[in-house]
Amino acid sequence: MRDVSALPKAHLHVHLESTVRWDTLRDIAAANGVALPTGGDGGGLAFTGFRGFADHNSLVRSCLRRPEDFARVAREFCADEAAQGTRYAEVTFTAAAHGERLGRPRMPLEAVLHGLAEGRAAHGIEVRVLLDHSRRRSVDRFRRTLDLAVEHADAGVVAIGVAGEESYPLAPFAGVVADAAAAGVPLVHHAGEACGPDSVREALTLGRTRRLGHGIRVLDDARLVAEVRDRGIPLEVCPSSNVALGFAGALADHPLPRLRDAGLAVTLNTDVPAIIGTTLTGEYERVRDAFGYTDDDLADLARAGVDASFAPADTRARLHRGIDAWLAAPAA
Repeated sequence: MRDVSALPKAHLHVHLESTVRWDTLRDIAAANGVALPTGGDGGGLAFTGFRGFADHNSLVRSCLRRPEDFARVAREFCADEAAQGTRYAEVTFTAAAHGERLGRPRMPLEAVLHGLAEGRAAHGIEVRVLLDHSRRRSVDRFRRTLDLAVEHADAGVVAIGVAGEESYPLAPFAGVVADAAAAGVPLVHHAGEACGPDSVREALTLGRTRRLGHGIRVLDDARLVAEVRDRGIPLEVCPSSNVALGFAGALADHPLPRLRDAGLAVTLNTDVPAIIGTTLTGEYERVRDAFGYTDDDLADLARAGVDASFAPADTRARLHRGIDAWLAAPAA
């Protein structure tokens, strides 16, 4: 077996606020006079449902207050991803919510973009940003998310989308979705994790999604599987997160192999790595062990991530060459 940390990887579904090192979070919380969320060192937490996770994550987010806080976690994200062989990432950030909370609409995003630029210079990793919005929050905030995306497209914002509890419909956001499409801003929504095929259909139709954040419940409907496959809609699958949040049983029972067997474009991601105690390399190693995947299988997952990304053509070509070189090298 080859060293998975050396496999060039694209990371497409990872929330910046859920990548914060716990030592960093302690420093930031202390500097800002904020109570640190409970839960040990942050690794390997499990939740009885999405609401428990969301409440915990809100406490983490509340620690971030100053420009230097946002820039630091962005720099450290680059360092941590580069160390495990990630060569390209599209990190999700809830910029408008932070801006509203702090009364500084642009500061959080601009600080993150500054930190990512520093991280790229130091570690050679290419990172772009996807701005998300909670389904539970206002249409006006989602419109501000779109405005931020348009204003900062040249600085690396590549898409927007809705996330959060899937029981809340996308319908209220139809106008913003249409405006985003008209402005050429791609849409990527969370769907098909907690809720079933109707959630996925809504993301595909009303939501005009280019990828499915999670999407594992597509298997509940054979016709929907065929549609997603035929349209080439990639899935951002996060097995350890699904298990930790209670959307799947043990890892060995996760539907990842069935999604691939159905001919779907499956990418492998972490979602909330610092909270559940995983890394992207660790996720590749876990699915290799759980499903008996070969190095060819892992290379196929890595290629799917590259192909599903919004990376420029030259970046995608470079990553494909790196994956081919990894697979051609002698195994240990």
